[in-house]
Amino acid sequence: MKSNYMNTAQLKELMTAPPMTAARHAEVMRKRIAQRRMLEEARELKKAGDGDYMMKR
Repeated sequence: MKSNYMNTAQLKELMTAPPMTAARHAEVMRKRIAQRRMLEEARELKKAGDGDYMMKR
């Protein structure tokens, strides 16, 4: 079972960390969207019965 406490920080660290910039937030969101799209594409290709769905792109 995976521990829920692996990605935790102390409250003091969270409160003293500088906020994320708009540019950094946009970068993180673009990366997240790209990963989600790749996963959705792989699922669609697998569902379509294409044997080499992992080799596309």
